[in-house]
Amino acid sequence: MIPFPRTRNAALVGAVCTGLAAVLVGCGGAAEDPDAGTNGVGKLSAAKIESKSRKAVDGAEAVRLSGSLVTKGRTYKLDMRLKGGPKGGGTGQLSTKGSTFELLRVGDELYLKADADFWASQKGGEPSRSDSAAASKLDDKYVKVPSGDSAYKQLSGFTDMDLLLEGLLGLHGKRATGDRGTVGGVRTIRITGGEGAGGSLDVSLEGTPYPLRLQRAGGAGVLQLADWNKEFLLKAPDKDHIVDYGRQITTS
Repeated sequence: MIPFPRTRNAALVGAVCTGLAAVLVGCGGAAEDPDAGTNGVGKLSAAKIESKSRKAVDGAEAVRLSGSLVTKGRTYKLDMRLKGGPKGGGTGQLSTKGSTFELLRVGDELYLKADADFWASQKGGEPSRSDSAAASKLDDKYVKVPSGDSAYKQLSGFTDMDLLLEGLLGLHGKRATGDRGTVGGVRTIRITGGEGAGGSLDVSLEGTPYPLRLQRAGGAGVLQLADWNKEFLLKAPDKDHIVDYGRQITTS
């Protein structure tokens, strides 16, 4: 066997070591900064993340809220687009106890749209022929909910962005930071209350630190928050599509 010259051996070993070092660095030898390219809130304490998220919500003008919500023993499924402020309102769909209907609020005016079966069931019991005939005239029409009706306060709450978010977004118990993840393709950091028993909030690590997902305490629902500040059309229906109901409205 003919030995290589010492100088050639040294050069070969050096080249191999240099290449190996490059491979090791490329495979994670150097730690990647998890906050690179983010808005920086991931470096903050849970309390400060929550504070910044709240501030972002207070400054927002619109949001889309979807998911499930449990309140007063009743489960609602909702998909609402909301605008804040005194001239705000909302539009979208709400379901509970087998009933599905649409809500629309423009300013103080609240409208409800549902199919004939929904209206026929409002009297309670098995609907008569006259009930069914009257309900058919309301099918897929907007019915204005009187402001004095007991349903007005209950239903309008689902269209009030400021009131709804104020009541929903609070966590309970000691705050802590949780896992990083994604919601709708957006990187997030989770903050929890009471080790998760007090609810959790996934806050965006990209752009404005809006809350993107809420899990309420006690299994009281999971909600997605999207389309922050995204403009959408909100106007009262045409008069030809509005019908006066003239009876008390319920959602039982």
